[in-house]
Amino acid sequence: MLSIKKKSGIITKFQGHKTDTGSSQVQIAILTEKIKELTKHLKINPKDNHSRRGLLKMVARRKKLSEYLARRDEKLHKGLLKKLGLDKKNK
Repeated sequence: MLSIKKKSGIITKFQGHKTDTGSSQVQIAILTEKIKELTKHLKINPKDNHSRRGLLKMVARRKKLSEYLARRDEKLHKGLLKKLGLDKKNK
């Protein structure tokens, strides 16, 4: 689970304007951090299938948000993926 400090840091880094806390960019960034933390947990606890299901739901949600952002603003989407390290070209 993300700490309040970490979450607010992510929000300030990816927000579009001062009061932006729920835009697609911010949601994708928060989900990415949650996915990273849950992946670490699952490496230590490989039989935790309930958490694995939650991880899969988060990945699916992030993918949907990413596709939505790509349809709305391709340039912003590509920049966000590079910032998050999710750029498919670099993998």
